[in-house]
Order: sequence, then structure tokens, then C-alpha cells
Amino acid sequence: MKKYLFITAICLFGLSFTACDDFLDKVPDNRMELKTPTQIRKLLTNSYPDGNYSTIAELSADNFQDNNAPDLNGNRYNLPSYGRQDDEAFAWEDIVSAVNQDSPSAIWESNYYGIAAANHALRRIYELEDEGRASEVYPHKGEALLLRAFCHFNLINIFAHTYKNETLSQSDLGIPYVTEPEEEVSVSRERLSVAKVYELIEEDLKEGLFLIENYLNQSGTAYYSVPKYHFNEEASYAFAARFYLYKKDWENTVKYATKALGYDPSLKMRDWNVKPATYESLIYWIINATSRNNFMLQATYSGAQRRYSGSYRYTINDRDFENGNVAKNTIFGPGPSWSGYNFHPCYSGKLYISGKQDYGVWFPNAGELFEYTDKVAGIGYARIVRTEFTAEETLLCRAEAYVHLNELDLALSDLEVWNTSRANLPTVANIKELTFQNISDFYSKNQYGVAPVLNMDKTELGWKGSYSGDREMLLQCALHFRRIETILSGLRWFDVKRYGIEVTHYIGKDRVEVLTWDDPRRALQIPAEVIAAGMQSNERLIVTTPSEEPTKLNTGK
Repeated sequence: MKKYLFITAICLFGLSFTACDDFLDKVPDNRMELKTPTQIRKLLTNSYPDGNYSTIAELSADNFQDNNAPDLNGNRYNLPSYGRQDDEAFAWEDIVSAVNQDSPSAIWESNYYGIAAANHALRRIYELEDEGRASEVYPHKGEALLLRAFCHFNLINIFAHTYKNETLSQSDLGIPYVTEPEEEVSVSRERLSVAKVYELIEEDLKEGLFLIENYLNQSGTAYYSVPKYHFNEEASYAFAARFYLYKKDWENTVKYATKALGYDPSLKMRDWNVKPATYESLIYWIINATSRNNFMLQATYSGAQRRYSGSYRYTINDRDFENGNVAKNTIFGPGPSWSGYNFHPCYSGKLYISGKQDYGVWFPNAGELFEYTDKVAGIGYARIVRTEFTAEETLLCRAEAYVHLNELDLALSDLEVWNTSRANLPTVANIKELTFQNISDFYSKNQYGVAPVLNMDKTELGWKGSYSGDREMLLQCALHFRRIETILSGLRWFDVKRYGIEVTHYIGKDRVEVLTWDDPRRALQIPAEVIAAGMQSNERLIVTTPSEEPTKLNTGK
């Protein structure tokens, strides 16, 4: 395979040094030498990726629209974009105009930083194991392996094509899977196949799960000070459920989702009857580290909220285009059990509009909490805490897997748990119970384009089996509920990729871009600076003249 120069800068921070009186007495290498299990734990605590992929993923998927494009009534606006990067992402162009937060560069760097930290931790763990101290570091080893698997999982799903199957994915270009600490600034690595990367993720995942499951709570003392910001047991199972869902391993999806959810998943759903008084209190309610539904939280640097709350160009808007209405497909539309309402009643008092209703609507599950570095000067960092793994998303993973296993009654039961948990009305009876009939009635109409074509007949995507009738409608319901549940998180992009859902973006006055089920742009381009360092770029379609058929071009070295 193609070799390239893989550049990574590692500065293992978070552990304090003792100041020296003499500058020359300081250690010239700023990396901390890990000596104790406590130091390893502190390193891992500070090494979860702080890059947020939600912006480029949401703009790439079908949840956003261009306010400057004319709708079916000819209405359009003249709004600025938040930045050139957003224009590039929405048009599925290579993102080359930004390298800061929310960019491919930030996502790439923060995830490989997490991988590097995990590898440094693991090297010291292996040394402690050789010293006969394995029992002291089993939880640390489990967390490090899961962190390494998680970071690679993020990268492979963003910068490569969706997993198809063990055979087909061998020919798809993946990412480097790094398992050793970097000792040099520039190291030659290779891009493995998607199949190989998934294989290595699974190896780390299985070993990490075993250690977390069997040793995390055996010491009698709390391993984590705030468990919800780590791969605790529930989060580890939820990660496994999502991984196996994307891998099309339905039995393991059900297995690990069930471990995370327990015997009665309704006990772990969010309590939607809470009525936060302010916008900030609503954000804190969503990311509450003691909430029963939050399995893992992830602190990131991101300006995502500013894009959809500041009357900018791209947003979730209630405007009709030929291929649907994104607001009515998500948080501002009907569903099979709440068809009499403009939005799911749980959102009552919890939705916000940008300036005017015309400019967009959002739910602050990705709300910004500003971190001041100087309150007098009013400067600091935009922070967003992702609800990375939740009971609701894990439940919908299991519901989708049940559909594929043709366990339709079990799938319906899980979907009803999600539906009932959101019945946030004085009279719960106003929300209808989900049935095969009302699900079929709603999705067969495909109102507003809520049930897009799932290209599961394309064997090149690795799908097999027949989907029709109740099975097809339940699958549409599961994906619709996932789309609502994960709004503004970026996860919809991965569902679009998994099912080959074709997306049309109307751009500006008269530009139309269609992302077909097999479009090479479904693998977002790797950062420009990494390509410049020698990595093979992702494939793109190039049209030399409008009359010619597009040809595949790989500009990598």
C-alpha cells in the first residue's frame, strides 16, 4: 500500500512538574514520564478528543439546507455563511479554507492525539504488567484500549467509506491504525483498508470491554472522579453496540445494547417533563453527568451552535424543496404517533429559533458553554459537551438491529419505549401508541420526504436480504427516530452513508449538487496538510467539460 509521512505532534499535558530554580535543570523533553497508575489515569482523562465533527457531518448530510436557495415558492434569502469552510462542506468540496476548530484538521489531530496518549499509557502499562503489577492497571488498560478504538472509529467513519462487509471493504482505503507511541516527529505509516481498520478496532474493543467489565469496580475505590466523562461500563457497551451496528453484526449489537440498557430500558430514558427556566439551564440539563440516560459525555472545542443560532446561511429550516423539508423531517415535524402536532410534544418549550422562524430552528443538545480565559476582555473558548453515548441512541441501535434480524415485535417494543419516554404532555393519551399500522400509514406516505430511498438493493454496499412491508416501514421508523434523537450531533451522516441515502443540496440561486449512493465524496477528504506531507488523498470525481462523463481521479502522491 501507499506509504506517506504521518505527522503528529504529541505534548502529553495534564500532569504537573516541579519547578526548578535553574532553567537549565529542566527536563528538555516536555513529555511526562509516566511512573504510576495514577499518572496514567490522569493522562487518559485529558486525552479524549476535543475535536467536534458535528459541523462538517451535519452540513454533509440531509439535516441542513441553504437559506439562499429558492424553495418551491421561490423564496430565498441573502445570508452570509459562518465561514468558507461551511460552503465547502455543504457542496461536498474538499475543505481547505480552515484548520482550526470544527475543521477536518482539528478532528484528525485531536483523534490522533487521543490515540498517541493511549499508546503512551499502554506502553507504561505493559511495563507494569511485566513488573507483576497487572492488577493495578487493568482498568487503565481497558480505558486506553477503548479510547484508541474509539478515536480510530471516529476517523474511519469520517475519512473513509462506510463499512460494507469483510470482502468489499478490503478494497476501500481506510486510515493508519497506530498502536505504538510516536518517538519521532515524522513517521512513515500506511493507510490500511477499511476492513483491516475495523478488524483492529474490534480487537481493541473486545479486550477493553473485558477489562472494564471485569476489573473496573473491583478495587473498592472509584476509578473515575466523574465517570460520565470516561469509558465507564455503560458507555463501553454503548460504543460496542454502535460499532457492531455499523459493522452489520446484528447479534452483537443486540447483545451489547442490552448490557448497556439493562432489563428495563424505560428506566434509563431521559425525563422530558423537566422544564428548564433558561437556555443555559436547558444545556446543563441535557449534559447532566448524573442523568440516567447519559452514558458518556465528551468536552470539545466547537463553534457549531453559532452557525445555526446566528441567522447564518445553512440551518434547519421549515421550507419545502423538491426532495423534502428538513425541519419537518427532524425536530419540527410530525411522526407516526404525534401526527397531530407540529413537533414532537417533548420539545414544548425547548426549541429555539434563529432571529426569525425563517432563519432556522434548533434544539440545544449541542449548546455552547463559553469558557472564559479573561472575563474582563471577554475572550476565551467556545465549548460544546457532546452527549456522545446515550441510552436513547443505544436503544435505537438495538431497535434497528432487531429489524435486520426480522424480530419485528421486539423492534416495535424498543421504538415504543423511545416514543413513550418523550410523551411530554399533560395528557399522555394524546400521544398514540406505536403500532405496525400507524407506522405503515405514516411512512408509506413519505410526507415531506421523511422516508428516503434506502439503497439496500445495491450489493456494492454489502447489504443482503429482502425488506418490504412492516419490516421496511419499521426500518424507516428506526432511522427517523435516530435522525431526531441525534440531531446536530453529526451521526445522521453515518446513517446516510450506511444506507446509501442519496442527498440533494440546493446551493445559492441555481446550483444543485446530488450525492449519489456511490459518490466518492462520501469519504470526506483528509486534511490538506496531511496530503501535503505525502499521504494518499481520497478519490474524487473530476469533470473536465460539462458534456463528458465524470472520471475518477486520485491526486495523492
